[in-house]
Amino acid sequence: MKIYFHYSSNGFSNGYLVGNEKTGEAVMIDPGTMNEKLLAHIEKNRYNLTALLITHNHESHHQGLETMLRVFSPKVYAADAELKGVKTMLLQGDGTFVAAGFPIRYYATPGHSPDSLMYQIEDVIFCGDALSAGRIGTTNNMYGRRNLVTHLRNKMLSQNDDIILMPGHGPPSTIGAERLFNYELMQNETESPENMRSDFLVTGINPYI
Repeated sequence: MKIYFHYSSNGFSNGYLVGNEKTGEAVMIDPGTMNEKLLAHIEKNRYNLTALLITHNHESHHQGLETMLRVFSPKVYAADAELKGVKTMLLQGDGTFVAAGFPIRYYATPGHSPDSLMYQIEDVIFCGDALSAGRIGTTNNMYGRRNLVTHLRNKMLSQNDDIILMPGHGPPSTIGAERLFNYELMQNETESPENMRSDFLVTGINPYI
């Protein structure tokens, strides 16, 4: 497996091209943009792009969807039945499917958005906006925050510390690093409501990016 980072200035978001050297196929996680550089990279490696995996329905993470579908013929996987008029392979809850020769696990992680998903390919988890290095994703309220923390603890922290995390924004991390340094994820859930206020209210960060 080879992973290629693709940065989009639209929302400063991360996309990832994951190539299977054995089958010559590839999947793309969050096509925030489709440009000549990405196209040239796919063509240079002679990848057959078979799937687009959408972590959540925010524009900065799938703005390149329509353009990619004009060039390639991948299946689109998401927790939404339709994106930009495109019917998807609907994913609900947690489960597994196969794309580009990879067994891909998916985990529902609502909180940043109701439709948030994380995808795991081998020892790498693509987090979308559920988590970035050192902090959890932005949420609108205390309930969303607690819900997100619960999902991350149950589905991510239950795994090996060496698992690599590829977020929708910012640098990569590992489960071990988050266990050590992500206070928001590891703090006591019994803290007062005043300290559990919406990330949007505390930081002014737009939770819909």
